Amino acid sequence: MTMKLYAVSDGPPSLAVRMVLHALNIPYELVSIDFIAGQHMTDEYAKMNPQKEIPVLDDDGFYLPESVAIMQYLCDKYSPTSKLYPREATQRAIVNHRMCFNMGFYYSAISAHSMAPIFFDYQRTDMSLKKVNNALNVFETYLQEGGTKYAAADFLTIADFALVSATLCLEAIGFDLSNYPLVQKWYETFKKENPELWEIAKSGMLEIAEFEKNPPDLSHMNHPFHPTRKPKV
Repeated sequence: MTMKLYAVSDGPPSLAVRMVLHALNIPYELVSIDFIAGQHMTDEYAKMNPQKEIPVLDDDGFYLPESVAIMQYLCDKYSPTSKLYPREATQRAIVNHRMCFNMGFYYSAISAHSMAPIFFDYQRTDMSLKKVNNALNVFETYLQEGGTKYAAADFLTIADFALVSATLCLEAIGFDLSNYPLVQKWYETFKKENPELWEIAKSGMLEIAEFEKNPPDLSHMNHPFHPTRKPKV
């Protein structure tokens, strides 16, 4: 049975998982979820992921949500010796930390400032901008203290996929990274040295950029955890 990934085309967590699948050369079927149509809110989708969030991996009937867990699983099962998720304890701990940092601190701040105002009834504020700058400042510190080429090592790891997918949201809304030279250098290095992976990420970034210019009308959606986006007049 072909592995399936239920994903949204411009969702950073979905993009991160797609990059891992490509990097590990794992064949899979991409099942596009229409977020605007609310396909992730159906009872059928909830059977795969009660959280009704995207993405979800279906590996021969084994359903796994949460992008970080999916990336770790793919490496552990299909390429256990891959440097993308090193097995040495200290190296793996740093990779795990960077992914936790992204999920709980970095992407959460970026998403609230970039994505939420597009897809939900939130506003960009001085406070949301302050949180983004704080997150970038912390990432800058990690890159400086680590002294590594990539986010967790001198080689590419799955932590980079997660962090790149978050950072592209800022590029999509025209955010200037020049105040964070190490973050900017890391981001541009990823693009330059991993063009096939960046093509996957770039496709999502361009979609977000288009939505930034022309926000979708999601007033028909009924999401239990977020207010519904009001159409612009």
